[in-house]
Amino acid sequence: MKMKKLTAILLAFILLAASSAMAGEYKRVHKNAIVIAMFGTTVEPALKSLINIKQRMEARFPNTPVRIAFTSNIIRMVWQKRAADPSYARKHPNVPDYVINVRGPLAAMAELQDSGFDTIVVQPTHLTFGEEFLDLKNYVTALDGIETIKEKYKPFNKVVIGRPAFGAIGPRHPYPEDIEAVVRALAPDAAAAKEMGAALLYMGHGNEFFPSGGAYLEFEAMMNRAYPGTKTIVGCVEGFPSRDDAIAELERTGIRKVMIKPLMVVAGDHAINDMAGPEPESWLSALEANGFEVVPVKKGLGENPAFADIFVSHAADAARDAGIELK
Repeated sequence: MKMKKLTAILLAFILLAASSAMAGEYKRVHKNAIVIAMFGTTVEPALKSLINIKQRMEARFPNTPVRIAFTSNIIRMVWQKRAADPSYARKHPNVPDYVINVRGPLAAMAELQDSGFDTIVVQPTHLTFGEEFLDLKNYVTALDGIETIKEKYKPFNKVVIGRPAFGAIGPRHPYPEDIEAVVRALAPDAAAAKEMGAALLYMGHGNEFFPSGGAYLEFEAMMNRAYPGTKTIVGCVEGFPSRDDAIAELERTGIRKVMIKPLMVVAGDHAINDMAGPEPESWLSALEANGFEVVPVKKGLGENPAFADIFVSHAADAARDAGIELK
């Protein structure tokens, strides 16, 4: 009897311990995803740059969902109107559904979280550590900082952001090394300009409210050191260095032929109109008015595989730094 009683007590203790464990600590399974945050474009041919970046990210991490997001409210509104038009998709079969129904960064991350993905790497396709990047970084910091009373209700495990193409502030990834990577990726541009006996003029976006001009000038200097056979000059649509600064520098070189190309991920509205448009205020018209022979190249940097891979590498760095395994 004593043995039976002891056995019963032990069995009861085991059952109680098991039930306590089942009702005890909450075990959470983390799921990873990537969001590529792009300014976006409404120009269909320019989408090839963005699609190329997404495809190369997916090739590097085939077992991790990759979503895109457009940061521009105006551009998203255009795509929302197109998505509401049933005939648009039929007339534009080459435009992917994920572009037609594109979301903003917050919505893209919210949809992933709602599907069970709580660990997200946000990779911007900005060039510089400027206004748009800092706004996006604030989004990421805010979402990553959400706390809940109970750990199991916390919406995100980790939300981290990758560096722009020209790098970011901090000692872990020195920004000159990032600019050097861009310079290496753009070797074909320097070679093309050299072959036609032209200077290489890049039109960057720039910013009137943030001192990003130094990054453009450092990039310009590195291009000229790396490819001494091609004179490279950078000007910006907004801020410093301006178009007039670039033209003045071209005048000093004495070179009269210019290959002009957007220093932008996509060859969108800025490339079509501001850079190569027929209007008197376009860069093409201004250069021709100053006596230059101009060869416009309407290709975004994102079409260049080596340049697109910079964003893939930066996403991998951001994940590694945060202890996130992307597969």
